[in-house]
Amino acid sequence: MNLKRVVITGIGAITPLGNTVEETWQGMLNGVSSAGKITHFDTTNFKTKIACEVKNFDPLNYFERKEARKYDLYSQYALVAAQEAIKNSSLDLEKINLDRAGVIWASGIGGVSTFFKEITDYAKGNGIPRFNPFFIPKMIVDIASGLISIKFGFRGPNFTTVSACASSGNSFVDAYNYIRLGKTDVFITGGSEAAINESGIGGFNAMKAISTRNDDPKTASRPFDKDRDGFILGEGATALILEDLDHAVKRNANIICEVAGCGLSADAYHITSPHPEGNGAYNSMKNAIEDANMSVNDIEHINSHGTSTYLGDISEAKAIVRLFKEHAYSININSTKSMTGHLLGATGATEAAATALSVYNDIIPPTINHFTDDHKIDNKLNFTFHKAVKRNINAAMSNTFGFGGHNVSIILKKYSE
Repeated sequence: MNLKRVVITGIGAITPLGNTVEETWQGMLNGVSSAGKITHFDTTNFKTKIACEVKNFDPLNYFERKEARKYDLYSQYALVAAQEAIKNSSLDLEKINLDRAGVIWASGIGGVSTFFKEITDYAKGNGIPRFNPFFIPKMIVDIASGLISIKFGFRGPNFTTVSACASSGNSFVDAYNYIRLGKTDVFITGGSEAAINESGIGGFNAMKAISTRNDDPKTASRPFDKDRDGFILGEGATALILEDLDHAVKRNANIICEVAGCGLSADAYHITSPHPEGNGAYNSMKNAIEDANMSVNDIEHINSHGTSTYLGDISEAKAIVRLFKEHAYSININSTKSMTGHLLGATGATEAAATALSVYNDIIPPTINHFTDDHKIDNKLNFTFHKAVKRNINAAMSNTFGFGGHNVSIILKKYSE
């Protein structure tokens, strides 16, 4: 069938690097680490005392006090990012068909801070059920998608994807497919997360997934480095406006880049560990290249999943070498998680946005905090260590993988008529 072309026309972000997409992007280009001591709660009894928190966020700058109290922090982040993306896209909501405008949002955990607070308050209250009447709508993982739809009046498809850290990668793919099949004109897609609390840090500590380099937080996220000891938990949201090309051209939109293709796969291996040979990552990348009708030699940049976990980094590097062969060594690979930390369900959208901006601006943010090569990783690969690199980029890939073996690869390319 004749598939529609899909483009990105707007981006919004609130991340540990900045409360706008421009601040976030400049932080990435400058190689800034957003990690620091946790301020959201008392970490005295926790093994990990560091995270990548959003800074200087006051919900009352965006919401009325009464309204803000109805939203978990992950929903507040979602609405802020979506608002910026709409503005960035110059969409006139009075001139588009809102019945053909949808929202597919993602979160790995949803309102976990609300859930934790309500349950601990209940436990402290001697079993008396004094729950907040907004407990359920604040907590459920799909509420951010609903809130965005209500705010902007988008009456098209509206739902939430949940696939752990691949969640907003999946939301992006779903939105892309709806548009290219001709079922909608516009989507707000992306993801948000706000899990830096006692249960989030304690849970990841228990499974030994996050760094305990508490005395040196700025260098704690070390993707592909020999001495990496886990990821740094992050928070925030990124929203992207995906649009039918004809629709975008008709309204004279600024087109950031075109979506070339997407690939999905499953490891079918382990609940948290990636396949040791990177089989799932290999398949998702291969499927994306086939979907884009490209060859491996067309890819010039990969924004890797690159979490700074021992097994994950090795697995992904193996998959890249296996798929791209000799061409792998001419690709600029990076991990923006070295700067943002791991935004869990929001990470796919955040890194897709960074990839889109790399394609648009012909520059690749660095992977920071590399000190020692890991002999288990092919060090002929170019991980774009230390400094941003200017390079003409016609096609780039963003990888996102999640617990449960969920894998998403997205290919973006320069827009041309």
